[in-house]
Amino acid sequence: MSHPHRLRLPSPAGPPLTGHLPFADAPGVPDPIEVTSRWLTRGGRPWFPVSGEFHYSRYPAGEWEEELLKMKAGGVTAVASYLIWIHHEEIEGRVRFDGDRDLRRFAELCARHGLDFIPRVGPWSHAEVRGGGLPDWVLARDCVPRTDDPVYLDAVRTWFAAIAEQLDGLDRAHGGPVVAIQIENELYDQPGHLLTLKRMAQEAGLSAPLWTSTAWGGVQLPPDELLPLYGGYTEAFWTEADGGWPDTCRKHFFFTHQRDDEGIGSDLRPVRVRGSAPDAFADRFPWATCELGGGMAVSYHRRPYVDPDDIGALGLTKIGCGSVWQGYYMFHGGTNPAGELSTLQESHATGYPNDLPVLMYDFQAPLGEYGQYRRTYHELRLQHLLLADFGHLIAPMESVLPERRPDGQFDRETLRWAVRGDGTAGFLFVNNHQPHEQLPERPETSFTVDFPSGGGELTLPSAPVTVPSGAYFCWPLRLDVAGLRLEWATAQPVCTVDVDGCTVLVLAATDGIAPELALDAATVSAVRTPTGDVVPAGDRLLVTGLRPGTDALVEVDTAEGGRVGLLVLDAARARTVYRGEAWGAARLVLSGDGVVFDRDAVRLHGSGTATSFAVLPAPERAPVVDGVRAEAVTDGVFTRYAVPAAPAVEGSAPEVTLVRAAGRAPETVTGVLGRASAPADKWFDTVAAEYHVEVPDGLPPGTLLRLHWSGDVGRAYVGDYNWSADQF
Repeated sequence: MSHPHRLRLPSPAGPPLTGHLPFADAPGVPDPIEVTSRWLTRGGRPWFPVSGEFHYSRYPAGEWEEELLKMKAGGVTAVASYLIWIHHEEIEGRVRFDGDRDLRRFAELCARHGLDFIPRVGPWSHAEVRGGGLPDWVLARDCVPRTDDPVYLDAVRTWFAAIAEQLDGLDRAHGGPVVAIQIENELYDQPGHLLTLKRMAQEAGLSAPLWTSTAWGGVQLPPDELLPLYGGYTEAFWTEADGGWPDTCRKHFFFTHQRDDEGIGSDLRPVRVRGSAPDAFADRFPWATCELGGGMAVSYHRRPYVDPDDIGALGLTKIGCGSVWQGYYMFHGGTNPAGELSTLQESHATGYPNDLPVLMYDFQAPLGEYGQYRRTYHELRLQHLLLADFGHLIAPMESVLPERRPDGQFDRETLRWAVRGDGTAGFLFVNNHQPHEQLPERPETSFTVDFPSGGGELTLPSAPVTVPSGAYFCWPLRLDVAGLRLEWATAQPVCTVDVDGCTVLVLAATDGIAPELALDAATVSAVRTPTGDVVPAGDRLLVTGLRPGTDALVEVDTAEGGRVGLLVLDAARARTVYRGEAWGAARLVLSGDGVVFDRDAVRLHGSGTATSFAVLPAPERAPVVDGVRAEAVTDGVFTRYAVPAAPAVEGSAPEVTLVRAAGRAPETVTGVLGRASAPADKWFDTVAAEYHVEVPDGLPPGTLLRLHWSGDVGRAYVGDYNWSADQF
């Protein structure tokens, strides 16, 4: 039985509101940032930023630069970071910006590598930190924190002054990277205080074209003063242990136009009625995000696991819903610094409902606590490459939902899809994945999209297909590629690259769906394909039978005399694509390991098992790898180069010796809200099992030791140093 799906795009909306907000970039900057009511612009062009959270004070300063390059290679264009007050001023009057707390150096590194910087200045951050980041000495004062209490504001004023001193000269007026500043965090009912904090930050000397605030939970903001930023998580550690998958997380796997997420931070404020949160700012502000979950932390009482496809589906769905700014929390994990007076994590001891690990803040992020790559990184990079090349087209496009759509959050039978379109072209988004409850495959599926402003209807594919369970993808509709009009493709656009004057569009096939390309015949003078057929179909040329891979290049001579290539990679290989400047030009690099581009150097990171990498277009001379010019072989349209095998490490594998067998587990203790509390320190010295792990000598720098264990809670020590306390 065929399942056609129809959607009619409305006529293009009128121009957005402009000049209605008190946001202004520094005079004379070459790429001024502006905010319309529907999207952002930079240099007069629609701008689709991708921000990723990375807490510098939770990572070794000596490794910041390489980790920032990893983020950039992953498609992040702006680095956001909480400036966690207690990390800098645990002891009153001793404000530290040394070592791993060197805010200025971190911001300068962002600037050096073309990354924007977004300081989230607080003063209250949360971030699963003791006191929400407010130092104990502030909380001990006779005042009401997070209000306009003069005693509290006096303390905040000195903190803002210290931040401003660190960021002096790094604003846009001086060519610096600071494009936005977030005030406070998750303060939902104090608009007057938010405005006070913004004014205080400005008086201290902080400057940015954008001033932002978190906007979930039905927040009240001072009118037009702060750009509302939204979020959405696939899981939550802050809910009850036996509460199941929260409905507020489930909603993010549907295409809707509701921006608010009333579930974020709901352990620290009243919860709104399900589905009732209004989007009060939708008429004046674009849909921008700062906390799409790049993973999730774990607490002692609740320890969610986040699958990489959960994050990939979340990110793609939000673009289809209408997001014009993809902001992830976290994009890079880290480790809590050791406090001088106390541990610095959120815990029952500090009055929070949740006990968090003492040191670990890995967050299951795309880049982990030690910089390790996760599959999430590759899923998101695929989307970020799309936004880098086509975000300026997508941002102004309206999100349109079909008439037939799910009738509630528990509808698993209706296909979830949407289109971003402008009346003449667009992108079709499908999500058939959600956590915990597998969605069924969708046989005999086709789509009809009506473009009333030009071109009429598109029906695709040429024959119905089965959308696999777990699939999520974006297909182009009437996409112009250097003079060729690609009417549709049943493959996701990845990016473009110039190869000897030919614009090559790379597409990613979806497992289980045969790639099909429909070309507007009027824009084509000749087509050459390595496999398959080119069949006339009315005013289109249909390319079918392609076998995705590095040689699946369809070459098109355009009617205008140009050349275009359409390269369809298989789904797995598409997730190894990186694009960056290397050897004097923009190039694609395929690698199973991580890749960073650092000026004219290319470095590989990861497992150390990759034996080669491939490049398009190939440099004039083979690159030098570990001091030796690499040998080249052909891999389809790519040129592949060998990577020397990692030297073998002498000695045996790690030896694990039981030092003390586990005793009887202590009785469960409960804390705030009756939730289970992490075991006290004494139990680790008396009843916890203890093992000694002997690690071989001579391991190369960056080697990770992976321990597979089962139990309630564990701690790891290197010598006498508690390296990673309380791994739940």
